[in-house]
Amino acid sequence: MHTGVITEQATGFPGYDNLIGKDTVTIGEILKDNGYATAWFGKEHNTPLWEATAAGPFERWPVGYGFQYFYGFLGGDASQWEPNLFRNTTPIQPYVGRPGWNLITAMADDAIRYMKELKDIAPDKPFFVYYAPGATHAPHHPTPEWIARFKGKFDMGWNALREQSFANQKKLGVIPQNAQLTPWPDNLPKWETLSAEQKKLYTRQAEVYGAFLAYTDSEIGRVVQAVQDMGKLDNTLVIYISGDNGASPEGTLDGTPNEIASLNGVTIPVADQMKYYDEWGSDKTYPHMSVGWAWAFDTPFQWTKQVASHFGGTRQGMVMSWPSHIKDMGGIRSQFSHVIDIVPTILEACGIAQPQVVEGVAQKPIEGVSMAYTWDKASANTATKHTTQYFEMFGSRAIYHDGWIAAAPPPVSPWEMGRQSPPPDAYKWELYNVNNDWTENDDLAQKEPDRLKDLQNVFASEASKYNVFPLDNDTLGRLLSPRPSPADGRNVFTYSGEVANVSWGAAPSLLDQSYTITAEIEVPEGGVEGVLVTQGGHFGGYGFYLLKGRPVFTWSQVDLTTVRWEGPGALSPGRHLLAFDFKYDGGGLGKGGHGVLRIDGMNVDSKHMDKSVPFLLAFDEAFNVGLDTGTAVDPEDYEVPFRFTGKLNKLTIELKGPPLSKEMLEMEQQQQKKNGAAQ
Repeated sequence: MHTGVITEQATGFPGYDNLIGKDTVTIGEILKDNGYATAWFGKEHNTPLWEATAAGPFERWPVGYGFQYFYGFLGGDASQWEPNLFRNTTPIQPYVGRPGWNLITAMADDAIRYMKELKDIAPDKPFFVYYAPGATHAPHHPTPEWIARFKGKFDMGWNALREQSFANQKKLGVIPQNAQLTPWPDNLPKWETLSAEQKKLYTRQAEVYGAFLAYTDSEIGRVVQAVQDMGKLDNTLVIYISGDNGASPEGTLDGTPNEIASLNGVTIPVADQMKYYDEWGSDKTYPHMSVGWAWAFDTPFQWTKQVASHFGGTRQGMVMSWPSHIKDMGGIRSQFSHVIDIVPTILEACGIAQPQVVEGVAQKPIEGVSMAYTWDKASANTATKHTTQYFEMFGSRAIYHDGWIAAAPPPVSPWEMGRQSPPPDAYKWELYNVNNDWTENDDLAQKEPDRLKDLQNVFASEASKYNVFPLDNDTLGRLLSPRPSPADGRNVFTYSGEVANVSWGAAPSLLDQSYTITAEIEVPEGGVEGVLVTQGGHFGGYGFYLLKGRPVFTWSQVDLTTVRWEGPGALSPGRHLLAFDFKYDGGGLGKGGHGVLRIDGMNVDSKHMDKSVPFLLAFDEAFNVGLDTGTAVDPEDYEVPFRFTGKLNKLTIELKGPPLSKEMLEMEQQQQKKNGAAQ
């Protein structure tokens, strides 16, 4: 009811404000109140950006949602090598000093430890574990051993892979024998049209993606094996959904060694990407794959993630296991179900009714239908009990009702949406009978206009009921919309000592404006080094630090280039005033500007930066004073945490404008539309 869009694009409308209320308590809260131990591992993408700091509040963190233990990261994605990681509400950096550490393995280890400890202390206590790895969301970060296993596995290319996958799906019986393979889109290149260099790069992207999925699946297997080793698997309900909605198009047509670049509208040429070929998937990349692979991995359907209209963007395979209750091992079920059916399924399995009141607050009804009716072998052909379901994202939308689906795909592909956002009424509706046309291949809109109109009315009714309106496909405007923040209304920010792990939604933003940073420090005898202030990291961010006593200010651009200002030598012992002053050129987003580094009032380095980061820094990282977390802004200079070894008396950030305005945003959008039309 409140999370119709990700937290990074939350708006003030009730369906999109990202503020889950006390009238909609989570499955964690319900089970905790009924005697279960509850734990959450991995991704947590529900906490509002402006609350994802040490200042809290923590009501919308996992520990406030009824989960007694949390080990994971907040936000849409994270590096698996150097994540912005929390235990409960405390930031931790277990990767420091441990080369080869990876979150996919670490969270499996922590989940196993948690369950074993619980068994030893309270062997009869039931438990609920919500386990949400970063895979296969970008960045794709498997270990080198897993990447090696996939060498050559995708040499056939995405079109041939699609044909192979389709044949295998029919052979396995996971799709109907009469299912049709949907056509390859005209705006994606076919494999045979690519250059040798493109094929080499794109194949590497798929190898790393496949390795990431298999690596994650293997680590999940270790967690399930631990439950079996404890003698509890027979009476444990396991619900396993693997994937990232549909496969993601956010890597753009060419893929990218840095997902943050594509999210800022920056495309890195194939020739430049090849520099990272051997490092693809390592901590030196934040990689994503080409859209061609995303479309192929969504076989047999059309479209990808970010498109709510078609199953290519929404459908996932699911496995349920409960050996003491589900006897049809390996049975296949085709009843229409939705992710909102999982909570009712768990509650029915546990014999727990939805609470009507929690802590004095009346609860909204849980939508969805328990899937327990599908468990018996005789239920294989039972009619679905989930008869109506709406879908919507960024304006694309659909309505499923009684075996039919009306679908309005985006008139502009999601990998092109940054250039132009069509009006919500420009979406052309399609119509499919998914009982007979399982892959949404045969559009019946022209043949059955009355049925299409009826389904559009059903969508309007459901959308009104669940706060889907107003439809909003302005992804750029949403990203830059003002939201509550501790930084709201402030132009001057002052810090003393260490401040760590402030999310980008609660930190001062240096983007698209002029600013000055000053640091009043004391250098001890013997010299000084360490971070004064940083935000983001190697994949998009800035850092002001001392390197062997020499002041340095570095901007790491999202195309993985850097711009650097530095002093002439090490500072002498005693008090010093350091400053970095940046005057923004203006005229739109992501423009350049002139930076000056000063020591005790004297200019020591001055240069122009031709471009800047337009929209967002690496959002899996944090704003820090006195140390660094996540990745170093320049890994050649230092390793995190690189604490400041002198005394930081005061650090001040002064924002001088022009602040990002509505007029500035509209000007940028108009220019993007012109660029899109020209292309």
